[in-house]
Amino acid sequence: MSGGRLVVCPTPIGNLEDVTLRVLSALRDADVVACEDTRRTGVLLERYGVQAMLVPYHEHNERERAAELVERMRAGAVVALVSDAGMPLVSDPGFVLVQGCVAAGLEVEVLPGPSAALAALVASALPADAWRFAGFLPRKRAGLVEAFSGPETLVAFESPKRVAASLAVLAEVDAARPVAVCRELTKLHEEVVRGSAAELAARYAECEPRGEVVLVVGGAPPRAGVDDAAIGAVRRLVESGAKPRVAAGVVSELTGAPANALYKAVSEKARR
Repeated sequence: MSGGRLVVCPTPIGNLEDVTLRVLSALRDADVVACEDTRRTGVLLERYGVQAMLVPYHEHNERERAAELVERMRAGAVVALVSDAGMPLVSDPGFVLVQGCVAAGLEVEVLPGPSAALAALVASALPADAWRFAGFLPRKRAGLVEAFSGPETLVAFESPKRVAASLAVLAEVDAARPVAVCRELTKLHEEVVRGSAAELAARYAECEPRGEVVLVVGGAPPRAGVDDAAIGAVRRLVESGAKPRVAAGVVSELTGAPANALYKAVSEKARR
C-alpha cells in the first residue's frame, strides 16, 4: 500500500512482549505516531529500538489534532495511531480520527493485537458465544441494573474503587449470577477471581482490588415476563406527566425489573 493512510495499532495491555511484529513494523514506517501519552508510548518504542515522531492525541485535543492529522494524510503521510494500551477507539481516543479519514476517503488499516476485553472474556470461563462489551459501567444503580439485565455475557471495565459497589448491586438483583473479576491482565500480579455475585461482592467489600479491572458477568436468566405491578407503576407515572423512559428507569431502580422491558410494555399498550 502507498499514499497517505491511517494505521490503527493496538499495543500491549501490560506485558510489552505482547506487541506484534506487524505493529512494530508499522510504527517504524509511519511518518508520525499519534499517541495518548508520548511518555508511555516512548517506553514501548525504546524497548524495541523504534525511532518515530510522536504527537499527543488524547481526549482533550482529539478534534483539533484529528483535523491536523487528516491534512497530513491527504498530503501523503502515513499516520500510526496508538492508545496507552490495547486497541484504540475501544474506550480510548481515536473515533474522531477514523471518522475523519473515512469522510476524506483515506485508507484505514487496522492491525490485530492485544485486547483486555477478549483476554478477560476467555479467562472468565463464562459463555463466549454471545457477549457484549459495555465499556465502563454506569455509576447509577438504575444504569447498573439495566447493564446486568441482558441475556448475553457482559464484559466491562470498572474502577477498582467501584468494584464492590457494582457487585453489590448485581448481588441484589441476582445473588447467584456468575462473575469473574479479572485484574492486572498480562502483568506481574495478574489475577482472575471467579464466583457468584454474592460471594465476590462480600470479598471486595472487605478488600478493595488494586490495578486495572475487567468485570465479566454471566447473562441474566430468562424472565417469564415483567411483573404487572411494575408495569402498572410505570403507567401511573406516565399518566401523571412523566416521560415513559424516565418512568421506566425509576421503577426499574426500585424493583430490579429491566427498564427496557418496562418501557416496551407501556409503549405497546399505548399503541393498541
